[in-house]
Amino acid sequence: MQQKIIALAVAALASGAVFAQSNVEIYGLADVGFSHRNDNVAAGVGSKNSIDSGIQSGSRIGFRGTEDLGNGLKALFTLEAGYGLDDGNSKQSGRLFGRQSFVGLTGSFGTAIAGRLNTPHYTFLSTIDPFNAGTMGRYTNVFAAGLDAGGENLFDPVRVNNVVAYVSPSWSGFNVTAAYSSDALGQETLGNDGAGATAGDNKVFAVLPRYTNGPIDVGVSFHRIKNETKGTQTVLGAYEPKITNWVVGGSYDLKVVKLAAFYDKNKLSASNLDSDITLKTWLVGATVPFGKHAFKVSYTQSKLDLADNDRAGKAKQYALGYDYALSKRTNFYAAYAHLTNDDEKGTKAGVVQRTAYVGDGSNSGGSAGAGYQSGFQFGLRHKF
Repeated sequence: MQQKIIALAVAALASGAVFAQSNVEIYGLADVGFSHRNDNVAAGVGSKNSIDSGIQSGSRIGFRGTEDLGNGLKALFTLEAGYGLDDGNSKQSGRLFGRQSFVGLTGSFGTAIAGRLNTPHYTFLSTIDPFNAGTMGRYTNVFAAGLDAGGENLFDPVRVNNVVAYVSPSWSGFNVTAAYSSDALGQETLGNDGAGATAGDNKVFAVLPRYTNGPIDVGVSFHRIKNETKGTQTVLGAYEPKITNWVVGGSYDLKVVKLAAFYDKNKLSASNLDSDITLKTWLVGATVPFGKHAFKVSYTQSKLDLADNDRAGKAKQYALGYDYALSKRTNFYAAYAHLTNDDEKGTKAGVVQRTAYVGDGSNSGGSAGAGYQSGFQFGLRHKF
């Protein structure tokens, strides 16, 4: 009897030790504010006022945790759902954990994970952009005239499904992220009309070597989407399309000002195109911190070249922003952006009409092919 009691006590201690080595955290972000948009690209459309959620950062709730497996090895997971604070609806096309959902292992070898993930491309650019890909000042606005499929802009890939990824350890500030997916956007997103669509229709290869040390953060991102299904394409209207994205960029923090810049080149190739379609984008920006205040400014420009060299259309954006830290977890923000598009009446004959428009983390700013080219926002963001 006494031996049984001792055995139960040891089991209880062991169980408690395992539990103590596990860590699960509930976290989230609530962001809501006011938006005013005007100067619509469609004639006769008036300005728009709205209460929006996820202006500076997408509102979300998530669960993440780790478990110590011993010998320096840990298991980890993240489940993150996006929601609209203004209407209570789920985001990311109604997915339960549409922002990110993955599980993996981490140790001295680095980190290996699998699931639905942010792309290395987006992770890199959103940290370089002074507006962190949020508010009307975000860099992503000029990609609105890019190629869209299944709710994802293929010239600005944000998330991918069915992905495995590896993040190396840091070697004196240098590390490498690599990712692969055999079906990144869904079987039919870049595939055929549904007959015989199979996994592997849209493969993704991505790699990001990056150096972060002290005030310096620089990197080179490569991201490729390749469709291997032959047949009638519902989205691209092309056979075996391939989209290749290159980015080089970085930032330098001088304490009194943080400078940032990047250059992004997208190329669409397909067997039925006489020549490639390219979208070239560059940004320069700065963040000036002052106590609880932070002032932001950026200029972003993109140029869309179609098969004919004389059909190049540009989108240009100027943006100003301001943050005030009410606490470590709560801040007030404001932003203004003005964006211009080339149109068919431009000075260059045959110039392609651009339809880039100002938006934020959860609202594109446009509907039914129309969009607004300027506006301002202010709001409140709380992290928990």
